[in-house]
Amino acid sequence: MNPDIRNLDFNLLKALDALLDERSVTRAADRLALTQPAVSGMLNRLRERFDDPLFVRAQRGIVPTLRAEQLALPVKRLLADIGQMLQPQEFDPATAELTVRLASTDYALRAVVAPLLTALRQQAPNLRLAVQPIDEQALPGQLERGDIDLALLTPPTLTPGLLSAALFDEQYVCALRADHPDATGTTLALERFCALDHALVSSSGGAFEGVTDAALAHIGRTRRVSLSVTSFLILPEVLLASDLIAVVPRRLVARHAGLHLMQPPVPIPGFSKLLAWHPRSDRDPGQRWLRALLMETCRTLG
Repeated sequence: MNPDIRNLDFNLLKALDALLDERSVTRAADRLALTQPAVSGMLNRLRERFDDPLFVRAQRGIVPTLRAEQLALPVKRLLADIGQMLQPQEFDPATAELTVRLASTDYALRAVVAPLLTALRQQAPNLRLAVQPIDEQALPGQLERGDIDLALLTPPTLTPGLLSAALFDEQYVCALRADHPDATGTTLALERFCALDHALVSSSGGAFEGVTDAALAHIGRTRRVSLSVTSFLILPEVLLASDLIAVVPRRLVARHAGLHLMQPPVPIPGFSKLLAWHPRSDRDPGQRWLRALLMETCRTLG
């Protein structure tokens, strides 16, 4: 008997299982869609493999030896496990218990993750979402190791080797509180825009210039920025409580009660948002379902 699993032919185990069930070489051959001599040959190999006759002739067919009876349940379990392993994975969002780790900026947290949570509560109530800030330097390794499953990025920050899908193209709008003296019409005159006090988001902290200032500089103008904050999440509250205005991504404020939105008086380049993941999780059914839901949510709210 050779105990080395590398020498084990799983087709022999299928034959053994059939012989144990059928107690007949002929019926086992029919079940396996093989010839009777082929199954007889497999039985001889099984006898050699287990150093036991395994079956002896009886008045009707064959009967298993004690060793064969001992093998019956383990063999059936092993074949069932292999069959289950080879079956396509299924994912039922209504009952699945899954934890997904998502890397996001605070802008994407408001514009993408918050709407996603509503859909998840309805469709996958047991799915847990762990959201953490993006660390651009560490992110490739985190995705490769599985510390992060999904990341919400812009094209310039997408690392080669990652898979991605476009979520949406974002545009900038001018936001101010609805009862602001200048909250009339669909746009502000350039002179008035430059004269008002502005707030902006500086992710690095402390900067008082951004994409709007670059657009103004292109036409030889400047604005007055009196507040710089590090998070998009606080900005709507700041605008509601002051006479400040801000040029912000539209999805951040599109459904924020109490704010009036206008077109900026100068063209300001927008940006694209991507969903990124590592190839290691590309075919996972749970994550494929979540990626599809996230993309559909973004399209619906567009």
